[in-house]
Amino acid sequence: MTEAGKDFSSFQSAFERIVSNVEHAIQGKEGVVRLALVALFAEGHLLLEDVPGVGKTMLAKSIARTMGCTWQRIQFTPDLLPTDVTGVNVWDRSTGRFVFKPGAVFANICLGDEINRASPKTQSALLECMEERQVTTDGTTHQLEAPFMVIATQNPIEHEGTYPLPESQLDRFMMRLSVGYPSRASELDILDTHGSREPLEEIRPVTGASEIGLLIKMAHDVHVAPTLKRYIVDVSEATRDHPDVYLGASPRASLYLLRGARTLAASRGRDYVVPDDIKDLVVPVMAHRILLSPEAQMRGSGAEEVLEGLLGRVPIPARSQA
Repeated sequence: MTEAGKDFSSFQSAFERIVSNVEHAIQGKEGVVRLALVALFAEGHLLLEDVPGVGKTMLAKSIARTMGCTWQRIQFTPDLLPTDVTGVNVWDRSTGRFVFKPGAVFANICLGDEINRASPKTQSALLECMEERQVTTDGTTHQLEAPFMVIATQNPIEHEGTYPLPESQLDRFMMRLSVGYPSRASELDILDTHGSREPLEEIRPVTGASEIGLLIKMAHDVHVAPTLKRYIVDVSEATRDHPDVYLGASPRASLYLLRGARTLAASRGRDYVVPDDIKDLVVPVMAHRILLSPEAQMRGSGAEEVLEGLLGRVPIPARSQA
């Protein structure tokens, strides 16, 4: 790996190596895998939302295993307590004092399975972790080890016994991705690979925390022209002024779009961002952050549809300007 900012072909090579390794367990979903890794190297969190059985948890576990980092899985249930997530102070008889026992969130990658099945109180235990990468218990703050990422899954169809994530928590996820059904050819491959063995057990780490940290730093050095920064703000402002949008994208959405575009450009071997890097991320970064007006919902419009139409109206900076 070369020094950050000088040779982004090394970033692209490492990125492709990780994508290839994850795809041993996830067939036919290269685009989703790439976006998930962009979120990781942009220091964001990921929400996987789709129907049961399409590989949400498999994707999350594959990423965790291929990274060679510490990871923990939390199965969110209605009886899960906030201290199960963050940790708790317990009395130690031998020392005569309280000792902090870390919760499952103390890992490089935290997998939150079916996050909307836990109570709002337990869901909110992740807010400080996701935003500030720390846990505060009884007035004492404990830092989370870098890199840190939350990958959460939820089923948008079955609502019985679930607690929808509030907007404040949705806004902390850099991207919301849908795995989707595989193609016919990919599903046949799944039958071949998953029918007789567990591909997840064959995944071996191809990177470690130190290399991930270096890749994150390299992404910070990707150049973004002032005109492209204005383009990001123009897109965010367009969501706030759109007649079909009740609640537009937050400034955090603009920041995540900037970070994601830098990482996406680096994964493509460039040390500079182009408009297509931004456009490719608008829907996964912003769709879960905007609320449509009641009139738009009655017409059956979706956030993705509104954003696609909006991108066609916001002027793109000329190549000479970008």
